[in-house]
Amino acid sequence: TSLNEVELREVGDVRGQRLLHLQCHFGQDTLSWARLGAHVTGCDLSDVAIDQARALAREAAIEADFIRCNVYDLPEHLNGTFDVVLTSYGSIGWLPDLDRWAAVVAHFLRPGGRFHIVDFHPVLWMFDPEFREVAYAYHNTGPIETNNQGTYTDRNAPIAYRDYGWNHALGEIVNSLLGQGLVLRSLNEYPWCPYACFHNSVLGDDGRYRIRGLEDRLPMLFSILAVKATSGGEAANR
Repeated sequence: TSLNEVELREVGDVRGQRLLHLQCHFGQDTLSWARLGAHVTGCDLSDVAIDQARALAREAAIEADFIRCNVYDLPEHLNGTFDVVLTSYGSIGWLPDLDRWAAVVAHFLRPGGRFHIVDFHPVLWMFDPEFREVAYAYHNTGPIETNNQGTYTDRNAPIAYRDYGWNHALGEIVNSLLGQGLVLRSLNEYPWCPYACFHNSVLGDDGRYRIRGLEDRLPMLFSILAVKATSGGEAANR
């Protein structure tokens, strides 16, 4: 499995359930959910990522469906509803409009179905890459343009590029989901991260990463569990 403790604990048992993974990248987490018994579908924008996801599914002999499209356009490419819709780790920062995103989430959730997100905390995106100073706003003030070298898996890779992202405050994220009628079950914040994807990350004795010099003083992850109300207006207790 490539899944981490937060999503495993908070999403819970997925055996026999239909699960939709938004912005699934190359499908490693999607296939891990399938190994736990879910009937999975993954969606991602990248042709290369989806090709790799399908190749991994074949190699691992895991049944999974993968769709290549913009997440906003998914209702035009996929039918039906799901027991679980989820996304994780570095997904919504690439999206300019969370109301449209939340509408996609609600569109695919069955009544009583649950939505889960675990992602990097918006406080982290306020800092410059070296975590030396606050360089960006906490609230969404429009696209953040940055020049980058390497990748989050290889800082020394011979790749230079400019990217565009959006910092979404927790209030914006929660309100986008509430605006679609979802019922909030939990909102958690964690002062650590399972990946060494940030500059100056240090590994603690507990196997978790923190920013050197700012250990346990920064929220590094947040997670939300929400449920779509049933026709009677109640959300399932699951």
